[in-house]
Amino acid sequence: MADEPKSRYLQYLEIVTGSLEEKKRYRQYKARIKQLPENYRAAVEALERYLMHFGPADGAGAMAMYEDLAELFEQSAADRTPIRDIFGDDPVEFVEAFMANYPLGQYRTRERNRFTNAIDRAAGENTVRRDRTD
Repeated sequence: MADEPKSRYLQYLEIVTGSLEEKKRYRQYKARIKQLPENYRAAVEALERYLMHFGPADGAGAMAMYEDLAELFEQSAADRTPIRDIFGDDPVEFVEAFMANYPLGQYRTRERNRFTNAIDRAAGENTVRRDRTD
């Protein structure tokens, strides 16, 4: 079924609403998080809020990041790893290191490039950067 072409209706629907497969993956991720013990779930939800604002990825890249996050916390809960041992003394340092493993989302890449190019023009430089991804 995965190899079958999508109907015109599904193609149109995904243009309007986004990828149905990504929505399915997100619902599966949320179900996994819901199964975690309360303290692990609270930590993941806090981390998720941070990633929603500052995370590097969108679309499939975001889902890979969230699925890895679920796996990390499922394993940590199974091993009974203390929350502080997962995050260390500086939770922001942890999340920044975690995010560095994932590509910057298309929207953020485009906006960073737009911003950088605008500053270059304002500074009187003719350099156009198109491939900035960090």
